[in-house]
Amino acid sequence: MSLTLADARIVTPEGVHEGWLTIEDGRITHVGHGSAPSPGQSMGGRHVVPGFVDIHNHGGAGGSFPTGELDGARDAVALHRRHGTTTTMASLVTGPLDGLARATAALAELCDEGLLAGIHFEGPYIARSRCGAHDPTMLREPSPEEFAGLVKAGRGHVRMLTIAPELPGALATIRLAVAEGVIAAIGHSDADYDQTIAGIEAGASVATHLYNAMPPLGHRAPGPVAALLDDERVTVELINDGVHVHPAMLRLAYEVAGPGRTALVTDAMSAAGLGDGDYVLGSMRVRVDDGVARLVEGGSIAGSTLTMDVAFRRAVREVGMSLPDAVQVASLTPARVLGLADRIGSIAVGKAADLVVLSDELEVAGVMKDGVWVTEPR
Repeated sequence: MSLTLADARIVTPEGVHEGWLTIEDGRITHVGHGSAPSPGQSMGGRHVVPGFVDIHNHGGAGGSFPTGELDGARDAVALHRRHGTTTTMASLVTGPLDGLARATAALAELCDEGLLAGIHFEGPYIARSRCGAHDPTMLREPSPEEFAGLVKAGRGHVRMLTIAPELPGALATIRLAVAEGVIAAIGHSDADYDQTIAGIEAGASVATHLYNAMPPLGHRAPGPVAALLDDERVTVELINDGVHVHPAMLRLAYEVAGPGRTALVTDAMSAAGLGDGDYVLGSMRVRVDDGVARLVEGGSIAGSTLTMDVAFRRAVREVGMSLPDAVQVASLTPARVLGLADRIGSIAVGKAADLVVLSDELEVAGVMKDGVWVTEPR
């Protein structure tokens, strides 16, 4: 079965060109310029970009990955897929070890199906002073042996651990994680500059939602932000919803790290795609008001209701990224973090036909996953 998408403005990290592409058996087989050599499905001159890749996502459509409840997890993936995210990693939050192990084992089934790209532990090895929407009573000191048990529960699908590098046992746990093929990410941390560097030297390679839940950038005490932005080994996550990070600070991070080390994430929770009201994130009660999720007790921001299409649009309109750079930070760079850039993240021959059709206003007009339309272009 062969399908040609014609009359498209194809966006790659290298640029935008008018052209066409052909898909066979779920993969891109040809990418051309100008008119297609044979009739195909016209995109009407709209942009075609690679499917978005979200490496930090707690749920949506009422489903919450931390619960490990599979029907809700499927609903969450479906919601984000309709908004252009064709690859999702499920993020958990701090909880009791047995609960984390159960949720991990359950979500591993969806990883086996190819519905999820992996599992991310955001906690429990984080700083009490920067725990945000995590339950402070369930935080733990990092333990390589303990974390190895959680990795085992995931049957090869645990892909990321967020950890505070200043905690006792953190550096050994980072080294264990990396040895097990798990990405170590620095976040929810009170580390200073030197402690952050030590975490990077131990193997950490991602900054969990840069700026949020960590000391701010200072000219005498640069803290973790300077260390993470400055090191070429680190990819920085940014939540581009206009709430978590001011566009000027997002622009600063993007200009320093560049599109090759910047990854847009949603940090979405179960309220994404739904309205205001009361929700739960892990064991914490959350209230969403005017689209902003905060803890009922204390008022800390509790994830987001963001979808990647909105983050992409804001990257172009509010931050000033070019379309090729926005494609890189929403698709290719996070795909590289996951080690999947040879299969997804850009429009190229041999890669999966994970595609998003965007209108001139950068609204989602169609989504394709593995060569099959999730939503037909309209």
